[in-house]
Amino acid sequence: MGWDAKDIALLTRLWSAGQSAAQIAPRLGRSRNAVCGMLTRQGLKRGHKPPTARPKIRRPPKLKPRSSAACARPAPKKVSRNTTERQQPKEFGRQQLYAMLAEAVRNTG
Repeated sequence: MGWDAKDIALLTRLWSAGQSAAQIAPRLGRSRNAVCGMLTRQGLKRGHKPPTARPKIRRPPKLKPRSSAACARPAPKKVSRNTTERQQPKEFGRQQLYAMLAEAVRNTG
């Protein structure tokens, strides 16, 4: 069912008179969404309603410190892990490695 010029004229007149889409819909025999869609396509707008109340803007509450005990101890200092600061592993000579290997073989056998 399409919109004819008579329905659009009635829609425009009722909308200009201040009726809502829900009030206009039964008079035209259409759904509220159909009326809203046609109002949008026709470019008919109501404008914004003024606010009903004036909200008061409050400051956010100040946070209270929980406990001074948490601040009594200083935080542990982070240690940097730069490669220059790392301790290099101890290097063994060939004779020391053979001696350690021989000792390990004696202990397992």
